[in-house]
Amino acid sequence: MTLKGKYIITILAIVCLILPTACSISYKLNGTSIDYNKIKSVSFDKFPIRSAYVWAPMEAMFYNSLTDAFSSKTKLKYLKRNGDLQLAGEITEYSQTNKSVAADGFSAQTQLKITVNVRFTNTTNHDEDFEQAFSATTVYDSKQSLASVQENLVKEMFDDIIDQIFNATVANW
Repeated sequence: MTLKGKYIITILAIVCLILPTACSISYKLNGTSIDYNKIKSVSFDKFPIRSAYVWAPMEAMFYNSLTDAFSSKTKLKYLKRNGDLQLAGEITEYSQTNKSVAADGFSAQTQLKITVNVRFTNTTNHDEDFEQAFSATTVYDSKQSLASVQENLVKEMFDDIIDQIFNATVANW
């Protein structure tokens, strides 16, 4: 190889090493399509539990997580009622079912499911209003008691449901 060839290879190697550290591209996937000139506030009703099976802390957990998500991801002002965007609804399902059976005939995994019905009103554009059910499921080992894993699993499922609600209401994905 000639001196000129070694020189070109050395320069290309240096450029390849420096380029990834010199440039970075970042994406923020919680971007919203809110026109803050028109929409300035959001209000949430409580989401009561209307399912046959009830775990009492769910109502407060969901409400707090929902309000936290909107306050951290948007610049909307929170109002107790009559916001430009209004969310109301209820927790309609909280259930567990056997997901799989072990060789001994007993349940090996249990599936936990939560469904939240949401009524969304955009007072500045009623074409965006909707009522929709959002669900999330998770599976846990049946050897664990529900009481020992319930809080973490419910939080994870609420995070998933709230992401779905956020995307449907203000991200317009």
